[in-house]
Amino acid sequence: MIKTDILLKKLSKPFPKRYAKAHFDHVGLNTGHKPEQVQKIVLALDLDWQILEQIKKEMPDMIITHHPFIFGTRSKVLKYDESKRLLVEEIDRLDIPVYSYHTNFDTGKGGMNDALSKALGLVDIYTPAKDIMMRIGYLKEEMPIMDFAKFAKKQFRVDYSLLINEGSPTIKKVGIIGGGGSRSYKIAQEEGCDIFISGDAPHHVRREIVNAKYNYLDMPHEIEKIFMPTMKKILLDIDDSLDIVIIDHEKEPQVI
Repeated sequence: MIKTDILLKKLSKPFPKRYAKAHFDHVGLNTGHKPEQVQKIVLALDLDWQILEQIKKEMPDMIITHHPFIFGTRSKVLKYDESKRLLVEEIDRLDIPVYSYHTNFDTGKGGMNDALSKALGLVDIYTPAKDIMMRIGYLKEEMPIMDFAKFAKKQFRVDYSLLINEGSPTIKKVGIIGGGGSRSYKIAQEEGCDIFISGDAPHHVRREIVNAKYNYLDMPHEIEKIFMPTMKKILLDIDDSLDIVIIDHEKEPQVI
């Protein structure tokens, strides 16, 4: 068991709120009241209706999600999203606080993009000045682009990816932003990366990449599930007596 203030202070060092990328990205306390002490923590990529019964069964002292439980201004979200409002009311009745570490976790040292880079086995990893969320590193061995795409899919444990194969036929230097960072491809290209990996690329961004004659690997947003084991290790490094429960309930869409 650990005092909540101590736990949050230690988490704020690598993942400060000032790293949040937008004003509507509500990191930190999303709902509920901060308990004096914490023993049991549930980790999830998202808090939604699918895991409510499991939350009731576990009854943790705190829930930590990657994506904000309330994404945007609370009053507007609860006014226009009836399902979210009802879920917030359920969580409030359980009196369980929900904390989120989103783009501050993506950016911070040891967070999302460091974990994804490690999963690819990249070395000499650095953060470019123009995008502090991005990580750039090198494969230990150069790979043909199709082999690399299959390797990345395997390492991130997903069933599909979308490849734009318009640049170098071989891959050595890799840029990555987990989630929806496709628009940062220009920075990766400027940095000399052979390929950039991200997700949620809209059509017009994909066309830009094609016309730039560049390589891009679009990964499902669900690769961010690496948040849970990464955050679990961080929490146990802070206090190894904590009881950490991971709820991994999200799957990428079925490929037909």
